[in-house]
Formats: sequence, structure tokens, C-alpha cells
Amino acid sequence: MPLVNSDYNPPHFFKNGHLSTIYAGLFREVTGLVQKRERIHLPDGDFLNLDWSFSNRISNSVTVLLHGLEGNAQRAYILGSAKALTESGHDVCAVNFRGCSGEPNTTYRSYHSGATEDLKAILDHILNTKEYGKIYLKGFSLGGNLLLKYLGEGNTVPSELKGAVAISVPCRLDDSLHQLLSFKNIAYAVRFKKNLIEKLKAKQKLFPSKILDADIQKIKTLKDFDDVYTSKAHGFKDAMDYYTQCSARQFLGGIKVPSLIINAKNDSFLGKACYPIKEAEDNQNVYLEIPKYGGHVGFHGVDNFTYTERRAVAFLNSLG
Repeated sequence: MPLVNSDYNPPHFFKNGHLSTIYAGLFREVTGLVQKRERIHLPDGDFLNLDWSFSNRISNSVTVLLHGLEGNAQRAYILGSAKALTESGHDVCAVNFRGCSGEPNTTYRSYHSGATEDLKAILDHILNTKEYGKIYLKGFSLGGNLLLKYLGEGNTVPSELKGAVAISVPCRLDDSLHQLLSFKNIAYAVRFKKNLIEKLKAKQKLFPSKILDADIQKIKTLKDFDDVYTSKAHGFKDAMDYYTQCSARQFLGGIKVPSLIINAKNDSFLGKACYPIKEAEDNQNVYLEIPKYGGHVGFHGVDNFTYTERRAVAFLNSLG
């Protein structure tokens, strides 16, 4: 599809990409949403915690929400999305990736940008235990990359899955890493690395023979973390092999359900390779919107609903 025109025009303060990103990540609060936790067990013996929210009216549709790097189902962007969706008649299943629900997962592996096997398990669970006629996906950053990869890599997508929305997607992981390692993003990179190392030290207690102190001491950057842990734990040669195999951009041509990607032009986490213009032009199912403003998972809006929360509801509802 051709590029989707965007009319997003926030107040002056939120035209700054960094301020938009920081406000949404650190200061925004969303209240009034009730979540009910369900634990599912995965084929490898691990578990996932799913946090459900339900519409006030009987719903035939559920939207699965996928958070970003070091997020969880209680982040404001997940809560805001769930609130907007439930108010519009959708039930919501907000996923906590492995190790992101407040307790360590049980296996050496964790989550990553291309772990579509876990998304398959979630969809299978919903199809086997619930009675929804329509399923939608909505993902943010890492979660957006994961859902686009799932839709385009050749999986047998359930007929009930009708559409998807992906926000602030680093669909070329190497390009996004390059941006995160630059000076403009140093504060974000330091925060991510700190959280990841804390989790790695907790996992070391469970797997001391696989995670050595010397390995942890090697981690100076986010790429080092992926070289030391992510690649080894998930079957990749090294960080670059992980980025190459899991970047969603290469799979966009295979997407067969309507999918909206919204990447802000002033998202400091994304370089030029993360704006898949040609792929959107070549695939009638891929809609690419590039607002001038929004930052990374920012998109400040009125009444404490972001632009992308309202935009996602409108897009998914338009699919019928």
C-alpha cells in the first residue's frame, strides 16, 4: 500500500521526540483498568503470565498486546492500549514475556525480538481455551518486530487472526542498535543495560555454570549483552547473527493480513533502515504511517489516550 498520510500534530512540548519518549515512559499514569492474571505453560516447561482485561459488553474479539524491551503488561503504553480497546468493545490479553512478569522464568533462555514460537503458543492457547471469532495483534518496539516477523515468516496464521498494529518498530535491529549506541541515546542505553544485567545476575543464580562473572564483566554495551547472552541462549552465532535473522523488515513481503506500522520520523531509536517504505508500497496488506512527531512509543494525545491508541482502535475496527 502507499504510505498512509498522518495528521498527528501534538502540542508544542511534545513535538520534541525525546520529551515525548520520556514523558510516556516515566511520567504517564493510566488508572481504572482491571487486569486478571492467567499463567500458561510452554512446551519447553517454562511459563508465561498473561494479564487479561475485559470489555463491559460481551466481546467476540480479543487483542493480544506485546510489550517492548524490558517492559511488562503494567507499563502505561500497555495499560492505555488495553483501556482504549476494552472501551471500544475488545477484550485484551496483555502478554508478559519470559522473565518480565515480576519473577524469573525457569529456563536458561528468555525473550527476544524474534521469539515467535512463544507468540504461537499464546495464540494456540487462546484458540484452544477461549471462544473468540476475531483475534488482533498490537505490539510495541521489540513486540512490534516480533509480531511482524510472525506474520511474514511463513507461519500458518489462524483464520481468526484478522489484523495487526505495530508501533515504533525497530524492524532492522542492527540499525536500531546503531542508533541506541550513539550519544543522543546514551541515557536510554544505560538504563536498558542496567536492567538487563540485573536480570542476567538473577538468572546466573539458576544457571551458574552457563553464566560466569567474567562474561558479565564483558558487557559494556547493549551489543555486548546480545553477544554474551541473547545469542548464546537462543541459538544464534553472535549478536549480528541474531539481528540478521530476527529483523522483521525482511519478512514484510509475506504478510497476508492487514497490518499497520506507525514509526515516528523523530524516533531517536530508529535509523533510515527502520522505515520500510518500499515493502509497504509492494504489499497491499502493509500500511506504513510516518508521523512527523511521536518519539519512541510516545505519541501524546488528549484525555490521556495517545494518538496511536486511538489510531489502533480505529484501524482494527475498520477491518470488521
